[in-house]
Formats: sequence, C-alpha cells, structure tokens
Amino acid sequence: MLTTTEGESTPILIVRDAWLLDLGRKPYREVWELQKALVDRRAEDKIPDGLILVEHDPVATLGRRGSREDVLDPGLEILEVERGGEATYHGPGQLVGYPILRLPDRLEVKRLVTDLEEVLLRTCADFGIDATREGPERGVWVGGKKIASIGLAVHRNVTFHGFAHNVTTDLREFLKIRPCGHDGGIMTSMEKLLGHSVDLEDVKASVIAHFQAVFGVTFRRVNLSELLPEPPPGHRSRRS
Repeated sequence: MLTTTEGESTPILIVRDAWLLDLGRKPYREVWELQKALVDRRAEDKIPDGLILVEHDPVATLGRRGSREDVLDPGLEILEVERGGEATYHGPGQLVGYPILRLPDRLEVKRLVTDLEEVLLRTCADFGIDATREGPERGVWVGGKKIASIGLAVHRNVTFHGFAHNVTTDLREFLKIRPCGHDGGIMTSMEKLLGHSVDLEDVKASVIAHFQAVFGVTFRRVNLSELLPEPPPGHRSRRS
C-alpha cells in the first residue's frame, strides 16, 4: 500500500521494511493457524508488516458467502474460513500469498484488493499474459477466465488470507467445486494460457518484486522462529 506525505500535490512513496516468509508447500490448516498467530503479533506491534508465500495440498475453502453445496466432490477436504467470497480450490501449482498488514482503517480493504490485483497483473505481464481486472467479481481475468482469486479477512485491523494465482494448477480440480458460484471451467492458469510449463519460482520472484514496488516495502526473508517465539500447535518446521 502506498504511503504518501501530507500536504504534497504529488504522492511520495515511503519505503518500509517488511518480512517475507516462504513456506514452500504446506497443508492449508497449518498455515491458517499460523496466519492467525501472526495477526495477533502484528496487532500488538511485535512484528512489522509482511507476506507469506506458500503452495498448498489439495483443499476446498469456503468464504463467508460460501456453501457446502458449492463443493461437488465429497472426497475433497473442505474448510470454512473467515475470508470474503465463496468457494475456491487450493492445490499444487498454485502460488498463494497471505499479506499480514495493519490497516489504518478497515475501509482500506478495497484499496488493498486493488493493489493485490495490480501485483498480479504486473506478474502476468512479465510472462506475456495480458490480464485485466474486468470480470464478474474482483480478481485477475484473462479472456473471460479467472487466473487469480482474492479473498481477505481483517482482525484487529490486521489483514490475513489473500490471493491464489494459478501457475501450473491442475484445472480439472476446479470442476470439483463451483468457484465463486461459477462453473469450474471459468478458471485458467499461466500454463494453460501460454501452452507450456511455467516455473513457480520464477512467478514467485516476479510477485515479490511487484509487491515491493506496489506496496512500498523492502522485504527481508525470515524464518518462522524470527516471527513467533513458539510456532502454533500443529505447525511442522520446514527443513532447510
């Protein structure tokens, strides 16, 4: 989020330090609990703003407007969460980002969504994909199909949940749900659009660069132990 000086006709970007936690691949529930612990730490000013990047095992999540009828495959794990929106799928080949940011006001959420869209639009452009915000709901769209979903929650004026960007995601998995109330065929991925595989690490590097530019932060990569004195129950440390 851009921070500007008051009394100036031209906005001035003030760059702030922030942390970046790259978790690799982790189960959704484990990272969900971690987010809530970090939200409390941020609300108490024990840590600065930051971003979690992760890839999840297969799971369907239901936002506040979601219904279990939106999950068509009874074999798919379902979790009901606090974020906005309806049903979505997380799984391998999808880059998920959870910004842990303290907002000056809850109304800043709309601007936050716009800024997250901007990060992902610029990332798509890096790979030659002409994406847009124009679609039935918020998110990132290409040719009428959705490549990235955004759903947020706010607790104690700190954001969590975030975005899910399809890189090499198996799009057949979306047929097991009604993503945001749509037929699963509305979803697409970078791999599908480009016709070849895309390295998730390359996409991650692009997202990191554009997040820093859009939000006016400089990331420092951290380990979980630097953010939490003790990991939340059930969290398994990533081996280096």
